[in-house]
Amino acid sequence: MKPSLIAFGIAWASGNLSAQAPAWQPSPGHTQVPIWPGVPPHAQPAPGPEIVTTTGSDHLVAGRPWTYVSNVSQPTLTVYSPTGKNTGAAVIVFPGGGYRILAIDLEGTEVCDWLTSKGITCVLLKYRVPNTGPAWNQPCGCDLRTGSSRPLEDAQRTVSLMRFHAAEWHLDPHKIGVLGFSAGGHLVAAVSTHFDRREYPAVDAADQESSRPDFVVALYPGHLYDYDKDELFRDIHIARNTPPTFVLQAENDNVDGPSNSLIYYTALKDAGVPAELHLYPEGGHAFGLRRTRFAISAWPQLVETWLQTIGIVAR
Repeated sequence: MKPSLIAFGIAWASGNLSAQAPAWQPSPGHTQVPIWPGVPPHAQPAPGPEIVTTTGSDHLVAGRPWTYVSNVSQPTLTVYSPTGKNTGAAVIVFPGGGYRILAIDLEGTEVCDWLTSKGITCVLLKYRVPNTGPAWNQPCGCDLRTGSSRPLEDAQRTVSLMRFHAAEWHLDPHKIGVLGFSAGGHLVAAVSTHFDRREYPAVDAADQESSRPDFVVALYPGHLYDYDKDELFRDIHIARNTPPTFVLQAENDNVDGPSNSLIYYTALKDAGVPAELHLYPEGGHAFGLRRTRFAISAWPQLVETWLQTIGIVAR
């Protein structure tokens, strides 16, 4: 990754901040639960308590502020059930934030509002971003070039938990997908190529369930292209059994450039994986679902059509 992009999460977390509050909580009617029965594997303390920050007037998206969570060391999931007909399909959402913060509404709760309106169960994962220790571009004590093993552990665990609770949550265990933005886009690539073995020792019966997603949506993904070697980062092991994948990015993305999506898509096609790539000339980075003047804002309709095409939801 280019050095100028390393400060992505830090840049998001700076500027005129309008409000701060402790520990993120979902809206009334939704319950946030821990994904681990005890201390998470490879636990690492955060430099301080979890904090929720709402941006000020200098960090607006589509004219509105957005909220992010920092110092996350206790991962949780929140289930958002469909508001009408239940298709049986489910999506785990990974907000972005450079593995430093989580854009919890812009790339989280607002996504769940869209998915549940389409009859799809949404699970919002608040994965670990303790903002201390190895960052995505630093070596770690695992086999990942990105140093993002803890978020990957959380992602694997959550996919398995959804299958374990499929009957209780009214899900089809064969229609569980993942959707992520930016660093979350890297995380969906990681969890969809590391399902052959877990990054942590099994802790209970849920870990006997497969952690392979059935489909993948990567939106303006980052941390995939090795600029030094002009290749896909070696932590992403694409094979024929990698799930069908949808990729979208703007060509003028100055945080995670389109090379990330292009190298990822090319590797998917070379492996024979069903994949769909959408590149738009304008749109920038970190726009979420919010409508702007750019055509890329229509991406949710593209995803809906793609889910029909691959048989996840009915036409």
